[in-house]
Amino acid sequence: MSIVKINAITVPRERFDEFAQRFASRAGKVSAAEGFEGFQLLRPNDDRDVCLVVTQWRSEEDFRAWMTSADFAAGHAQHRSSGPVGTASEVWSFDVLETETPSA
Repeated sequence: MSIVKINAITVPRERFDEFAQRFASRAGKVSAAEGFEGFQLLRPNDDRDVCLVVTQWRSEEDFRAWMTSADFAAGHAQHRSSGPVGTASEVWSFDVLETETPSA
């Protein structure tokens, strides 16, 4: 059973573009990580100020391996050097119980 990890990051609206640019310029190594199944970066289009980083993994073990990898550290180097864009964050974790995709 796959798992989904969601990093819910509070970002001031005036920094939304900077937040998106940081993701666009990240190392991008996650797509090659063992067990990685998908990524989405979601920005609210209503009055909320919480952006969501959604990743899907084959297992909790694969996600934990990614979190402790050198590629993860490299992808987050900008955060360490330039400081965070967000003012708060929390990680949510879910089991994928059902998935539906459009029929061809």
